[in-house]
Amino acid sequence: MDEPQRARRPGGRSARVGAEVHRAVTELISERGYGNFTVGDIAARARVADSSIYRRWGSLEALLADVAITRLDAQSPMPDTGSLDGDLRTYAAQVAREITGPEGLALLRLAVALASTGEQGLRARDEVLAERARQLQSMLDRATERGEQAPDALAVLDHVMAPMYIRVLFGLDPLSPDYIDGLVDRLLRG
Repeated sequence: MDEPQRARRPGGRSARVGAEVHRAVTELISERGYGNFTVGDIAARARVADSSIYRRWGSLEALLADVAITRLDAQSPMPDTGSLDGDLRTYAAQVAREITGPEGLALLRLAVALASTGEQGLRARDEVLAERARQLQSMLDRATERGEQAPDALAVLDHVMAPMYIRVLFGLDPLSPDYIDGLVDRLLRG
């Protein structure tokens, strides 16, 4: 006879372990860069057994994708200013703060690096991209419901997000408010 599963308590030990593992990953990415640490390093930093990490996430790539997606989800809620123009400007400014923050560059490099780690890495990268697209799509759907002409999510990625990511990845000029507004203007006004 099957034993009934024990209910997990949100905020209990499992949540604390998850938070410590995420913190350890973020610190190691910032300190060493992607590919320069192991599950064992993460486990030691988080003070958990590496078997706990494998049991919960299955692989290093799955853990790294979870960290990246959790960071995307932790952003401020998707803006709802009442117009697509306002929403895009607010969202782009939020993303700029996120990717230029203390761990932003490291996590951005992580998302790029996942693609070069084989099939698991590609799946992890695709999960991160799908989460970003889901966020954008919710904002674009809201604009369409208000009767506004909204671009598709790929256009927002191509014309607003990608230029910001490139500037941060290559250490080019900072992401000033004028630069971000210019990207949104070019997208919406051609």
